[in-house]
Amino acid sequence: MKNELKILLASPRGFCAGVDRAIEIVNKALDKYGSPVYVRHEIVHNKQVVENLKKRGAIFVEELSEIKDVTRPVIFSAHGVPKKVPEEAKLKNLSYVDATCPLVSKVHRESEQLYKNGFDIILIGHKNHPEVIGTMGQLPSGSIKLIETAEEVKFLEIKNFKKPLAYITQTTLSVDDTFEIIKLLKNKFPLIKGPVKEDICYATTNRQRAVKKIAPQCDMVFIIGSRNSSNSVRLVEVAKKAGCKNSTLMHFGKELPIEEIKKCKKIGISSGASAPEELVQNLINDIKRDCKVLIEEVVVAEEKVVFKLPKELN
Repeated sequence: MKNELKILLASPRGFCAGVDRAIEIVNKALDKYGSPVYVRHEIVHNKQVVENLKKRGAIFVEELSEIKDVTRPVIFSAHGVPKKVPEEAKLKNLSYVDATCPLVSKVHRESEQLYKNGFDIILIGHKNHPEVIGTMGQLPSGSIKLIETAEEVKFLEIKNFKKPLAYITQTTLSVDDTFEIIKLLKNKFPLIKGPVKEDICYATTNRQRAVKKIAPQCDMVFIIGSRNSSNSVRLVEVAKKAGCKNSTLMHFGKELPIEEIKKCKKIGISSGASAPEELVQNLINDIKRDCKVLIEEVVVAEEKVVFKLPKELN
């Protein structure tokens, strides 16, 4: 006889508006221009999405210098790119489509405005993440100081106290961790200016809220997403902090710990903003082979955000 298992399904989960838009941009470009279409960096951080687009004729490169046929269009990923990338594309006469998430572009515009107004700028984010590289690359080298942890705030030194100070953030950070860092920054620099509307995006916030709600009730929590997906990794951290120490990132190729699941009464499932819903359903179907499953969807917000496509693809 199969074990009875309750699954709490976090909602919202999976694709956000920025990811939907980025994938649609690649598909529309393939429809319009035929294959191949080049994409600089993974369009979103999900192996299955990338593999599906490769099958349609997308070629993924890390740098524009890798593009073999300069007559073909190139798409910039949802994470955003440094200013030098479109400049290089123009020099090479490459036609390009920018799939940067509009909420990342908002942070780019904020940084440019702050720089223009004479601010020293602190960016809260993860070193070497493509979004952080893109944001720092909007301004001349050395214009933005990056901090990753609350600990770093203690050692942060501002050389020119005459200049006003401001902070911006990566869009996919842990809401709680970032709140702590901002609190420390405000204590240390009472006049520091923050964004009018916070930079962590609605989708990151909603997915973390949903996981936070289900995690304390669960024996195990599974987050579906890639290892290089910042928002997916943050969801695992959020689940652990919220009370479910046995929280795991289910990435491509990771084996399902079914024997462990069989010992549980209740598990939670969510997915990062770049993970397709079919991966969630596949996971549930795999569990159903060994367990009698009852599913409860736990909804913390309704998402109706849609971003327009670039005009060149309309």
